[in-house]
Amino acid sequence: MSSTGSAASRRLLDEIGSVDAVGIEERVAKYSTRSIKRASKVFGLKLAVSMVDLTTLEGKDTPGKVASLCVKALHPHVAPDEGKSLDDLPPVAAVCVYPAMVRHARRHLGNSSPVRIASVATAFPSGQSPLKTRLAEVRAAVSDGADEIDMVINRGAFLAGEFGRVQDEISAVVEACGSRALKVILETGELETYDNIRAASFLAMRVIRPGDFIKTSTGKTSSNATLGNNQVMIEAIRDYFLDTGIAIGMKPAGGIRTAKQSLAFLVAVKETLGDDWLTPARYRFGASSLLNDLLRQLVKEKTGAYQAPYAFSEATESY
Repeated sequence: MSSTGSAASRRLLDEIGSVDAVGIEERVAKYSTRSIKRASKVFGLKLAVSMVDLTTLEGKDTPGKVASLCVKALHPHVAPDEGKSLDDLPPVAAVCVYPAMVRHARRHLGNSSPVRIASVATAFPSGQSPLKTRLAEVRAAVSDGADEIDMVINRGAFLAGEFGRVQDEISAVVEACGSRALKVILETGELETYDNIRAASFLAMRVIRPGDFIKTSTGKTSSNATLGNNQVMIEAIRDYFLDTGIAIGMKPAGGIRTAKQSLAFLVAVKETLGDDWLTPARYRFGASSLLNDLLRQLVKEKTGAYQAPYAFSEATESY
C-alpha cells in the first residue's frame, strides 16, 4: 500500500478499530472442532444447500450448460435408487452466471422460480475497465433478468487509499442495480491484511443497502474464502449492525468444497451473528462443487453409506 493509502487506512482504522489477527486465528481454529449432533448436522447440511449460489463462470459456458445448472438448482438431487432420494431438499438460493448467460437462465427458470439469478459484473474478476463500461454491464444484466449483481471493487483504488473513489463506484453500481440485490466482492486475497479486509468491509457497508451483501472473493485468485477472512467480515457486519441497526449479508466464495467446511462456516455465523443470519437472505456460499458433497453427506446420514461421486448429477452440457 502506498504511503497515501497507509495514511488513509490508519485514519479509517482509528475510527472502526483494527483486527487482532492472532485472536482471529485462534477463534476460527475452534469452529471445526465443535461437536455437532446428528439432527443438528442434518439441519445444517440442508441449510447449507439452501444457501448455495450454484456457480458456473467459465469461458466455455453455453446456454446448454446454464440450462443444466438451472435444473440442478431447482432439483439438487433425485436418486434413482429407492431409499436414497432426498425429496425434502430445498432448492439452492441462486444460480450465478456471466451477464451473457442471464437471459438463458431466465428462460429456464421463468419469472416465479424460488431460485434467483445472480450475475457477476463490473469487469469481473479484475474490475479493470472504465466505470461507464462496468455500469453498462450491470444495466444489461438487470435488463436481461438478473435478480442479483455480484460486483468487484477497484482494489487498486482501495490500496492507493482512494476510499472516496471506491465508495463512489459502489454507489454508482447500487443505482444501476435499481431494486436488485448487490453483493460487493472485496477480493480478500488481494487486500493483503485483515485490517484492510475490515476497512474495505466498512467502506462497502456504508454505501450499500439493507439486504445487500459483502463477499470475500471472485474464486479466480490463488487465495479465496477462508474461515479467517470470513470471520473478519462477519465481525465487521456485527459491529456495523450494532452501530446502525442495518443488517448486511455475507457471502464467502471460492475454495469451499466440502460439507465439513460449510458446517464450520455456519458455526462461525451462529456464534458471531446469531440465528438471524442463518438464512439465505443473509448468508450464501458461492460454490460449484460444494453442493454435491452436501448431498453425499445427506445420503450417508439417511442410508449409513457413502455414494460414489457419479451417483450425483453434474451441471454440465445438456444439449
